[in-house]
Amino acid sequence: MPQHKSAEKRVRQSAKRRLANREKRSRMRTLTRKVLETDKKEQAEPLLNDAVSYIDRLACKGLIHKNTAANRKSRIVRHVNSL
Repeated sequence: MPQHKSAEKRVRQSAKRRLANREKRSRMRTLTRKVLETDKKEQAEPLLNDAVSYIDRLACKGLIHKNTAANRKSRIVRHVNSL
């Protein structure tokens, strides 16, 4: 348990940020999964744009590494191109 007020505050902040980051990572995975589950190119392209944009945003904010973002984007773009 924290002994100082500042440490207590850091615990609260960390918990709040952890939940926010978890939600963002979950949304990224959901968007990716929606693209990968799509069978038609016309349906996949708008989903692809949303997913790529969101992945870039998370990489920009440092939530995921830029190489991880590139890897994920590459995977979903390859899927859409194969349709």
